[in-house]
Amino acid sequence: MNALITPLDWTIIGTYLAALILLSAWLSRSQHSRGDYYVAGRETGPWPIAISIMATQCSTNSILGAPAFVAFAAGGGLIWLQYELAVPLAMVLVMVFLLPLFRSLSLISVYDYLERRFDLPTRLWLSGLFQVLRAFATAVTVYSIALVVELISGLSFFWSVVLLGLMTVIYDVMGGIRAVIYSDVIQMVILVAVLLLLFGLLLDAIGGPRQLLAGLPEERRTAIDFAHHGLGDGRDFAFWPMLFGGLFLYVSYYGCDQSQVQRELCARSVDDGNRALFLNGLLRFPLVLLYCLIGAGLAVYASAEPGFLASLPANGDTPNYNLAVPQFMLQQLPAGVVGIAMVALFAAAMSSLDSVINSLSATTMEDFVRRFHAGDSWSDARELWCSRGLTVAWGVVTLGMAFHVGDIADTVLVAINKIGSLINGPVLGVFALGILTRRSNGTGARAGLLAGFALNLLCWQFLPQLSWLWWNVFGLAATVLVGYGVSRAGALPAQDLSELVWSRARYASFGFTRNWWPRYLVLLGWFAALLMLLTQF
Repeated sequence: MNALITPLDWTIIGTYLAALILLSAWLSRSQHSRGDYYVAGRETGPWPIAISIMATQCSTNSILGAPAFVAFAAGGGLIWLQYELAVPLAMVLVMVFLLPLFRSLSLISVYDYLERRFDLPTRLWLSGLFQVLRAFATAVTVYSIALVVELISGLSFFWSVVLLGLMTVIYDVMGGIRAVIYSDVIQMVILVAVLLLLFGLLLDAIGGPRQLLAGLPEERRTAIDFAHHGLGDGRDFAFWPMLFGGLFLYVSYYGCDQSQVQRELCARSVDDGNRALFLNGLLRFPLVLLYCLIGAGLAVYASAEPGFLASLPANGDTPNYNLAVPQFMLQQLPAGVVGIAMVALFAAAMSSLDSVINSLSATTMEDFVRRFHAGDSWSDARELWCSRGLTVAWGVVTLGMAFHVGDIADTVLVAINKIGSLINGPVLGVFALGILTRRSNGTGARAGLLAGFALNLLCWQFLPQLSWLWWNVFGLAATVLVGYGVSRAGALPAQDLSELVWSRARYASFGFTRNWWPRYLVLLGWFAALLMLLTQF
């Protein structure tokens, strides 16, 4: 792939990056405390939060990897869309059991809940685990997009990382979570516009919409696999593991992961936070469908244009299919529009990077720095500057790690979802023990976490024919069972738990029960509609 970026393209890219910096500088004027910096003063509306959450999900790995999976991966195809069926169901569970409780406690770090409910060690275990895993995953994301920038632009890998990472860190440090949310909104608009443009070009190149599915091999058109179960048959992407595994994965991610919950805690009220989740539950599928259909279009295009795959840079003895989208982009788009398309790829990467860096800073500040100093003696201004310093530090760490994942990146890019599934179920299990039971204690929660993680590791090592999506279910079950069993062997929690556990009366006290049932039914109906849609492929 040759560097085809023209001066006009660079001007567009530079203008976009400068605009982000100016936006963050303007937003920084309203920052006076760490509460402003990390949760935007809890006064953000539901639409920006919903779009920001979707932007984080729509990372560069998704934009490049999902079309490659649909078009070229062994065993791939539109079957990936099954994964999205769990999203509306997960939103209902988060809206009922998790977000109202967290919002009522005025949390900044979601792991603060674990100290209030259990003890300090449980809080630090979960917060530290989040920081290690998220920093590593973010370094891989930076690595992958920097390779694309290097190949397209002709910049060295070093300067590609600097261009992407430094700009993100600057506007993140200046604008805090407000800059993260509103820049994500802008980036999502640009990204969707470019994806629609690419989809239109693909339809034109392959002869229209009818050829899209007609020209796709039959095995790649299948979007639902009811015939397999993933319990030892070697089918990772069967319907049942994708539904149940995906359900608990998404509940854990949207409800127990700081990078997501922090945006939800920025809402003006419980209602607005739930509205953001409701919108995400409705809008995420159309976005994923768009880039999966781009993958279907690439498969048809590549079969009609054999030279297309030959033009991709090699990854060993095979073409690097993850570069199919940017390669098609370079071949089809004129100067200037290539710059806009590059901005879209930047947007996909930056919308993931900015939120993670801010959430890493938030957990470090709330769970470690403030927890271990006399926080009341610090002024708001000092805490704000400390928060910004932590954001710089995490930015440097994640960008630095990006230079050292090259030897294992190919493995990690394939296994990144597996790594998440190793721990998502156990993390959700710890929160479930706290929210749904009164007998559980910190010792039991930590024992359950270790048991769930160990079980998933054993499944990975000794049950290779088991779908890794089931790990989310098995890890959750093991954590809850072991955690509750160990807790029953110990003393009852001494503190009053009425504000920390879920109950119907507690839920009703949030004041929106009657108004929200119709929306829950809408999400359940959306799940049913999507299921019927996928059976038509």
